[in-house]
Amino acid sequence: MSQTIELIAADGAHIPAYVARPEGKPKGGLVVVQEIFGVNKHIRAVVDGYAKDGYLAVAPHIFQRVQPGVDLGYSEQDMTVGFGYKQKVDVLPAPGVLQDLQAAIDYAAKESGGRVGIVGYCWGGLLTWRAACGLKGLAAAVTYYGGGMTTPEEAALKPKVPVLSHFADRDQYITLPSVEAFKKQHPEVEVHIYSADHGFNCDLRSAWEPAAAKPARERTLAFLAKHVG
Repeated sequence: MSQTIELIAADGAHIPAYVARPEGKPKGGLVVVQEIFGVNKHIRAVVDGYAKDGYLAVAPHIFQRVQPGVDLGYSEQDMTVGFGYKQKVDVLPAPGVLQDLQAAIDYAAKESGGRVGIVGYCWGGLLTWRAACGLKGLAAAVTYYGGGMTTPEEAALKPKVPVLSHFADRDQYITLPSVEAFKKQHPEVEVHIYSADHGFNCDLRSAWEPAAAKPARERTLAFLAKHVG
């Protein structure tokens, strides 16, 4: 069962979120963090998929503070528009959208009655890394090709919870040397590198690579089963 609910962040902001519930008691909660394309058809399908795997999954609308109702496709024009929204989010006063993720974590904990994980894709992977390093109430974090998280500034952060990170060896946005440097700096993070391009998990993108998406999902579910439930 899925629905759109409203989260209330620490500063009082109202943030819509797409929620899917599993049949029966949830294994735990899972926050799903969008790409720069909003809580679109793909992200909603991801949320639904995790609910079928037994998790109460919630995807907050991370662009809500700069542009409500963002639901983009994957054309070049969509990418330009989404990147513009991301830039607006980047200059929000701290803690910016991290408080929206915290509200989603708190909601997932309350509604699932269990531990909470977080998984993010592309820009959402970077936000997930920041959440793993700075937010409360998480048991685990999974990043998919987190754009920017291998830069020196972001890599200097220290995760508070176990982290699994998926990268691609042909990613034009995240260089392989930076991933190798990240691995060396964070031996505690489980890193996997796939023969694929950026966005390989999304079946609506030309970069979709089932041979990478399938093992990445299997590893993600095993990781969540170990740390969340």
